[in-house]
Amino acid sequence: MFDKAIVEMLVEGTVDTLYMTLVSTFFSYVFGVVMAIALVIWRPDGIQPRPSLFRVLDVVVNLTRSFPFLILMIAVIPITRLIVGTTIGNNATIVPLVIAAAPFVARLVESSLLEVDKGVVEAAQSMGASVWQIVWKVLLPEARPSLINGCAIAATTILGYSAMSGAVGGGGLGKLAIMYGYNRYQTGIMFATVVLLIIIVQILQEAGTRLSRRSDKRL
Repeated sequence: MFDKAIVEMLVEGTVDTLYMTLVSTFFSYVFGVVMAIALVIWRPDGIQPRPSLFRVLDVVVNLTRSFPFLILMIAVIPITRLIVGTTIGNNATIVPLVIAAAPFVARLVESSLLEVDKGVVEAAQSMGASVWQIVWKVLLPEARPSLINGCAIAATTILGYSAMSGAVGGGGLGKLAIMYGYNRYQTGIMFATVVLLIIIVQILQEAGTRLSRRSDKRL
């Protein structure tokens, strides 16, 4: 069953899955960190309270996180087509992946930032540090281990989303699992895609754990 053509197909599927996962994780963190910082500094007991803005952003994040990924992927088809010019393939899958994952990342980052000792923040404020100085020189550095660990969690979650995207035109291992493992009853290919996904998850999680430990100044 696993002739040269199938092996090449699995390799290509793995590369496509890694491409979608890593690119989506990067952009999800770009948008997610921005939203998380806003949530932290605008909360009623935050550095720069903006209760109205906080409530609006909080609701938007919660609503976006509530959408099942497959439904969200279909719902944002017009946005996907506008951005990348197509609704199928790897690049098209990245758009809904980012939209779905960014609010999840925002909650992870928000939780990490809120774990920072308030005494450190108050000390920075007493020395006259501005809001952005507190964010970039206190909150983010102090929360670095937790942020790195959260990044690994986000990447594995996005990996799962990317596999589901194969049902509606996405590429990668999810597409192979559905096209060959499910539709054509080739259980060997289905098993191979599952094993490859598990291996990728373990690698991402282990890398995140090791980087988190190295960045933790308490260890």
